[in-house]
Amino acid sequence: MRGFSLEPLADHDRAAFSCGVGELDDYLHRRAGQDARRRVAAPFVMVDEERKIIGYYTLSAYAVRLAELPPELARKLPKYPLIPATLLGRLAVYRDCRGQKLGRLLLMDALYRSWNNSTQVASVGVVAEAIDEAALQFYLHHQFLLLREHPRKLFLSMGSISEAFD
Repeated sequence: MRGFSLEPLADHDRAAFSCGVGELDDYLHRRAGQDARRRVAAPFVMVDEERKIIGYYTLSAYAVRLAELPPELARKLPKYPLIPATLLGRLAVYRDCRGQKLGRLLLMDALYRSWNNSTQVASVGVVAEAIDEAALQFYLHHQFLLLREHPRKLFLSMGSISEAFD
């Protein structure tokens, strides 16, 4: 990633970031720092050489209902009502940087961090919730599967993620 780095949110200037989706912009501007301090979410930012935020995502601990998982995955898991997972809560790219595949880089970094940490904090996969149709198609393109009962919530198993990084 020449020219870009990914790092935990710290004292970065968040005010100039705009992806064009009010909910995602507002989160980074107003709540991401609080969530990080309270350990509710772990925000990571992609910055350019001038330290300008050009993308971000968040990770959190999560529990998914076993009944929501696709049957072929659920069969392989213990019959606990809730299964540990990692939540990819938000993912956004600065609007002037679209078309450069930075969303894919952010996603790969989030999946890698999730996979790498799953041996220390158990997680059977990553759950994402698509904010709109474009986000839904993005996650489906990257092999996420739809969760039952939730039309915009998706899941990628740690087994699938592991195959990509092993």
